[in-house]
This record gives sequence, structure tokens and C-alpha cells, in this order.
Amino acid sequence: MAKKKKIIDNPMENEAVATLQPITETLEKNYMPYAMSVIVSRALPEIDGFKPSHRKLLYTMYEMGLLTKQRTKSANIVGQTMKLNPHGDASIYETMVRLTRGHEALLHPFIDSKGSFGKHYSRDMAYAASRYTEAKLDDFCHELFSGIDKDAVDFIPNYDNTMEEPTLLPTTFPNILVSANLGIAVGMACSICSFNLAEICDGTIALLKNPKTTIDRMLDIVKAPDFPGGAQIIYDREQMRKIYETGTGSFKMRAKYEYNKKDNSIDVLEIPYSSSIEAIMKKATDMIKTGKLREVADVRDAIDLNGFKLTFDLKKDANPDIVMQKLFSVTELENNFDCNFNILVDGTPMQLGIREILTEWIKFRVKCVTRELTFDLGKKEHKLELLRGLAAILLDIDKAIKIIRNTEHEADVVPNLAAGFNLTKIQAEYIADIKLRNLNREYIINRVAEISSLEAEIADIKETLRDEIKLKAKIIAKLQEVKKKYGKPRKTELVEKQEVEAPKKDIFFENYNCRLILTRGGYFKKLSVQAARSADEQKLKEGDYVVYQEDTDNRGDVLFFTDKGQIYRAKVDDFELTKASQMGEYVPTKLSMDDDEHVVSCKMIYELNPEHHVVYIFENGKGLRVSLGAYEAKSRRRKISGAYSSASPLAGAIYEGDKPVNMFIRTDAGRGMLIKSSLVPEKATRTSQGVQIMKLPKKNVKVDLVTDRIDDIGQDALKCKKLALPSTGSPLDQLTFNF
Repeated sequence: MAKKKKIIDNPMENEAVATLQPITETLEKNYMPYAMSVIVSRALPEIDGFKPSHRKLLYTMYEMGLLTKQRTKSANIVGQTMKLNPHGDASIYETMVRLTRGHEALLHPFIDSKGSFGKHYSRDMAYAASRYTEAKLDDFCHELFSGIDKDAVDFIPNYDNTMEEPTLLPTTFPNILVSANLGIAVGMACSICSFNLAEICDGTIALLKNPKTTIDRMLDIVKAPDFPGGAQIIYDREQMRKIYETGTGSFKMRAKYEYNKKDNSIDVLEIPYSSSIEAIMKKATDMIKTGKLREVADVRDAIDLNGFKLTFDLKKDANPDIVMQKLFSVTELENNFDCNFNILVDGTPMQLGIREILTEWIKFRVKCVTRELTFDLGKKEHKLELLRGLAAILLDIDKAIKIIRNTEHEADVVPNLAAGFNLTKIQAEYIADIKLRNLNREYIINRVAEISSLEAEIADIKETLRDEIKLKAKIIAKLQEVKKKYGKPRKTELVEKQEVEAPKKDIFFENYNCRLILTRGGYFKKLSVQAARSADEQKLKEGDYVVYQEDTDNRGDVLFFTDKGQIYRAKVDDFELTKASQMGEYVPTKLSMDDDEHVVSCKMIYELNPEHHVVYIFENGKGLRVSLGAYEAKSRRRKISGAYSSASPLAGAIYEGDKPVNMFIRTDAGRGMLIKSSLVPEKATRTSQGVQIMKLPKKNVKVDLVTDRIDDIGQDALKCKKLALPSTGSPLDQLTFNF
């Protein structure tokens, strides 16, 4: 029997069912067009080195004549650009700001600006409104538009079909690698660093001469990225090779600075390209407040008309090298630049290495030059045709005049001239349009004299178009001209990795002797030696008592053992010095522990020595010893989960160093025992539940205290000494506890 189709009476429900769309169809019809539009039309640069927004802006300025005219108001440029770029004026102006000389984001700015355009290295230094600033195209832009009026690139209609715009700009040099570019698309992004123009021209020439140029050879020519802000690259050739080969990777940059002995200050003059002065100042200020940068009295923005400067005023006897090591370690004075060379090639996103990008640019440039030459060839052949027609009437000018004079109808002039001298229609039109004053032998002879030079030029163009070597030689000559005219020395200095001094591990630690105290309630104190000696008693919450106390120094780490089977690791230096009259810092809050998680014990260590152990005793009377080597990892972990069994709550954790320690175990039923830690068996698996250490006579009895502070118990603890396990312990009626 066929199953009846469900009929929905509610018309709104019928409409909802009708509009249901499979997720695959939604992705295909709605999401993918959006994603491709962002990738192709917004975020990724083409082989000319520009995103559509950059290209539309620059072409608009070119059409406005701003390559040769005086500057105009930026608001005027933004308004004209909206004919090609259908976005708000704010986004267009932001695009323009980044391309200006005043913003200092590019090695070779495209826009000659006047007014405040902010700075690339500052997040807060805002640019002025477009009505206040002025701009024109920089002379450097001649290299962007060379050949654009000779059909070098394709043109397409703008968004409303009222004008045309170029799909690419016919750049005469590989701008894709000279101008830095950042973009975030859908599912992909690009981060292209800038390279020195002269080096890129040399690298491109080498590749034009030898397409099999190796990466090593390319590294010798194009040494490394170069940035407008200068600074230093900590150079690692193998790391740079990976970037050149794959188009992905990162390298480390650090700031340049000078020590001003007279003022006892450090002047930072150049910072990494991806850093900002505000982020550096904030981090440095935080370090000063927390005492990690005690050598610095003040940090200030000293930028003036002479350029960038960030000044750190030092205190007396401060070591500037140590200060810079601290700043490099924590602030953006040392920063990574992540490379991701995603570009569009014929509308397809590709991740390419340096050599592949230059190869694609060469293909693009060959097409541009071929189209330019073809355009010139057509113009010259057309002119040659006209001059040959003019030469044909040279022998009988009177005949030409007679034909024109004797022709009754104007429409017959061109056909009669063509028939009289065996000319083409184009040639006859040209002769018919010559002014009467120019129909003399001198004018015609002077014009006809160009025929031989035109024929030579046409032959040369045809030969160049046929010969790939000559075509590439023309490109090479242009690259050499660009290098000579616009090339500049490197701004970013290369420093070999081996020359950079690695910061010392304890550079941020001010070492001093101190006393560490942990209470059962989870409060932790770090007392100076003077405070510890002068304290008569510690301030504690009512009912709280000390479970750990040790005189040590500020260099080590503290392991905190919790009742959730976890170990938290913190530096002693992370805790502030306090007084005995204060309760201290609450560890669960300080270390962001889990809800309802409490500290049971702790121990200060310098390293995870595999020959040392931790003895765990649980409330059910079981226990085990675990080597510290069980907690070793490749990286320093702040939290170690599953550090020991959570089958029964942890009653205490005792640290055992080179020698066994005495440890006292007590139950809430009034029995206790004193044993050597070596009696507790060692287990290879740290989450083992252990073996029975203390016999518990009843189910509701539990171990409530484990300590190695035998002196706090008194000499009567010796009466509870046990030499074999397990044991029920001894009655504690006569014992006196000091906690």
C-alpha cells in the first residue's frame, strides 16, 4: 500500500517547507559566489601587485591628469574614484592613505601627498580628513602606466557601463614583490613582504637570461625582504630559502637603537614593519609597573620632524644591554613577519615562491610588451601606407590638383584620386585632406623622406616580435633603466643569526632569598628574609594552618598539588612579596584553577630531576612514589592534568630529594604513624592507585594529614614510628600539634 503524502493545512508551514534548501545547494549558490568575489575582487593582489581598489584609485588619478598636474584635494580624488569603485568614501580614502608618501607604508610610494596622512607604525596617529589633504601621482607611477595607451592590457566596463577601466596595470617592474601587501579573503589570506627594487630588478634580469636560475643564486641576488621602516632582519639562510621556495614561512625582525650616554637613555630609531609604537609603549609600561623593568624610569614617544624615535630614560647604573634584552624578549621591538605569498594569476589564486612569481610576471610583461609593439607596428604601417600614397603624387602634383578641380561632386574626389594614381581608399582620403598650401614639392619631399626610417622601424619591430631573445632584451633594458632611475640602497639591515645574543633565561628575575609558606586553606606567601625573621606569627584565617614552609630563593618554580589530580606550575617570581601580617595570595584564583579545586600541598623546585620523587598519600590510606621524570615534556607546561590518581582524594604530597624523608600520616580517627618515604613503593605509572600504606578500620575513616614537618609535631611523634607497611598506626592521645 502506497504511503500517503502528508498534507499541511497551515499555509505558513507550507511556505516554510517550500523554501527549505539543502545545505549543499546553499553553499554552491550563496556562499561560493560570495567567497570567490572576495578572493578575486577584494583581498588578493594580481600579478601587477595591486588589488582592485588600489588599481581603480590609481587609474582614476591617471585619468585626472595627476601624473603631470599639480596636487588636488583628496576629496576630489575620492569622489572621482567612486565612478569605478562603488564603495563609501571612507574605504576609498583609507586605501589612498596607505599608498601615500606621508604614510610611510611603502618603499616606493605611488602618491605624492601633502598634509597629515598618519603613520604606518602608529595605530593612534590618525590621518586628516580628505578635505584637508592634497595629492597627486608620484613620478614613480610613470612605470605603472607605461604602455597603457598602447593596448598593453585589457579594459572592461565599470560597474554601470559608463566608462572603462584596466584589468591590470602594465608595470615595467615586478611591483608584486616591491610593494608590501596584506589581505584576508574567505578561506585564504596573503601576506607579501616588500623587497628592494634594485635587487628585484637584478633577480628578474637573471631569470630572463637564465630561466633555470637556482634558488641559491636568487638568494645571492635578492638577499632578503626590505622594509620602508628599516630595522633589522635576523637572517637565517635556510629559513629564507624555504620562503623563497614555497612562498610561506616567517622571519624575525628587531628594532635598531642607540644608547645616548649623555642623557643616559636608549633611543629606538627603527622598529619592525609589523609593530606599532603604542603596543611597544604599553608593554614596556606594564613591565615597569610590575617591576620587571626596574632599570627604566620612563618611556616616551619622541617622534618629531626628524622622524621616528622612541626613548627609554634609564635609571642610574642601569645596563642598556640588559634593558634591551628584556625589551626584545617581551615587546614588539622584536617581532616575526609571517609570509604567505598568495596571489591571483589569470584570476586563479596560487601560492608561489619568489622564482615562480617572477616567472609569472615575466609572462605577463612579455604579453604587455608584445601588445605595445603590435600597437606601434599597426600605427607605423598605417603611417607608411599614407606616406607611400603621398609619394605616388609627388611625380605629378598638377595631375592631382586637376583631378580634384575637375571633379563635380565632393563624394567623387576620393574615388577619382584612387583611380588616377592607383591608390587605396585610405591613401586617397589622406591626400584629399591635405591643405592646399601643403600641396607643394617641398612639403611632400620632406614627408616622403620618412619612408625609409619607417620601413627600418617596422622591420625592427617585426624582428623583435619574432625573436623571443630580442623581446626579453627589451624588457631587460627597461628593468635596468628603472633600477638606475629609482633604485635605492637597502633600508633593512641583515644581521646573521649567530651574531644575535640570546637573552639569558633568568633575565627578568631579580634573585633574592625568601621564605615560601602555603596554608591548608590555599593561601600562599612569599616573605623577604627580613620580614620572615621579624615576624612573630603568621596571619591566618580561623582554623587554617601552615602545611608547607621553606627558605629558598626567587629563581625556582613552585609545584602546586590539588585535590583534582592536577599539578600547577608557577614561577616563584610570579608571586609578589608580602608581609607576615597579610594573608597572602589565594592560589586557586591566582592560577585560574577549576571550580571547586583546592590546593593540598606544594614544593619549590629548580628542575624536574628524574632521580627525585613525589610521595602521594590518599584519603583511603593508599600511597605511591612517582619520579619527577614522569612529568617531563618538550615544553614547559603550566598545568599537568592526570598527574596522579583521582580515585581517592589526595591527602598530601611529600617531595623526596636525594635522600628519604620522614613523613607523618594521621587519620581523623585519632591514629598516626611516622615512616620513611622510601617505604612507599615506586610506581612507573603515575596514575596508579598505589598500595595500602595505612589500614583504616572503618569505611568512614580517612587520612586527613600528611606532613614532613616533624618538628611541628614534637618528639612524641617518634612513638608512632613504623618500619613495615601497611600499618594501623598508633593512638595520638598524648601527641601535641603545633598547627
